[in-house]
Amino acid sequence: MSAPHPQDSLPAFIPVVVGGDIGAYSLARAFHEAYGIRSVVISRLQGWHISRSAIIENVRCADPFDAAQLAPVLQDVAAAHPEGRLLLLGSADATVKAIIRVRDETDALDERWVAPYVDLATFRAGTEKQNFTELCRRLDIAHPLTRVFDLAEDLPADVDGLDVPFTYPVIAKPAEVSEWKKSDFAGKQKVHTVDSAQDLLELLRRIQGAGYRESIIVQDRIPGDDQNMRILTCYCDADSVVRFSSFGRTLLEEHSPGAIGNPAAIITSVDREVTAQAQRLCKELGWTGYANFDLKYDPRDGATKFFELNPRLGRSNYYVTAGGHNPVTWYVDEHLGAGLPTEGPGSGEGADGIVQDQPETLYTVVPVALVKHYTTLPDAKEQLTRVLDAKRVKNPLIYRGVERNPRRWAMIAAAMTNYVRKFRRYYTPGDAA
Repeated sequence: MSAPHPQDSLPAFIPVVVGGDIGAYSLARAFHEAYGIRSVVISRLQGWHISRSAIIENVRCADPFDAAQLAPVLQDVAAAHPEGRLLLLGSADATVKAIIRVRDETDALDERWVAPYVDLATFRAGTEKQNFTELCRRLDIAHPLTRVFDLAEDLPADVDGLDVPFTYPVIAKPAEVSEWKKSDFAGKQKVHTVDSAQDLLELLRRIQGAGYRESIIVQDRIPGDDQNMRILTCYCDADSVVRFSSFGRTLLEEHSPGAIGNPAAIITSVDREVTAQAQRLCKELGWTGYANFDLKYDPRDGATKFFELNPRLGRSNYYVTAGGHNPVTWYVDEHLGAGLPTEGPGSGEGADGIVQDQPETLYTVVPVALVKHYTTLPDAKEQLTRVLDAKRVKNPLIYRGVERNPRRWAMIAAAMTNYVRKFRRYYTPGDAA
């Protein structure tokens, strides 16, 4: 557990997290570790990640992705908690977008609320994948070769009109995740691997037929399985200067259709070059608060390539806490406390201006035996062995001494067993994207 953060100079506050997944629970745990306080978690359903938790007060919202439905729920939360400030965070891109709309387009949030996110134009500039790809190209940041199809327009009549400038198989994914969630079609996945031009054209037609009218991003598939994935989380101040970063190497991702691509096991590390590239991206965007980047190491040229920017602490944000730096303290210090450092570590100035050193620690939401089974690359196996020998392993759901409800522990045990079944069903390691 992280050491408690000093509270003497802090006003009373309540974290309010919109979302009901493991990312929301991880945020609530981070606040509890740092400040000993409970969080209000707003969700459509009370999923097992947040159910019967001692650190969460759950409030329901019929559609937390819809600003019009979220706004009155936030007002009800404020009325139920009349004392102190309210720090409002989202655990998914769509909930962050809804929070921005409530903050900037309604009068639902009074002066007690802090919603530490960029405006909607900056959100779109950084998170819509075609915009991010163009930003990487302009700044000469390594990224996968990309072709964008705007499904608001007519599709090519045949495969010759696709004009994909790289070899198959390719990766296809939505540019606008919020709209993607509203569409449904046979075989829908979070990310699609497409084996041929004919398959790609048929997929684009199915997506368009389901009512999705935003862009689809088609990218070169970088060789290598989960062990080549990387993650970077950066905190930017009001001047878009990175004050803190946490780098990690993914060992295993989830592979069930609804969760594919979500990191399941990460070893914390340091990559100053990647952090420097992220600083260029954030400065160009005028980004503030957290930026979470998905990346992949490309063995063909040795470059670590940027895939996308998530406008928040990611679903797997507890990997940051596990590495010894509780990420929520940066929000609290800047917006509720004495402010960010003005010199030394975390000041953004000088050689030590970015806090980024952290010990190797394994973050995992699956049984360690699964991580060991699927970790096959020699350098990854060496890292994993070091971490396991040092007993530096953290699972955000295993919060001993705090979570005491036996039914909650039974659900966690069942989930760990279910992970084994899901990996056997959905994941065959190899040259996957």
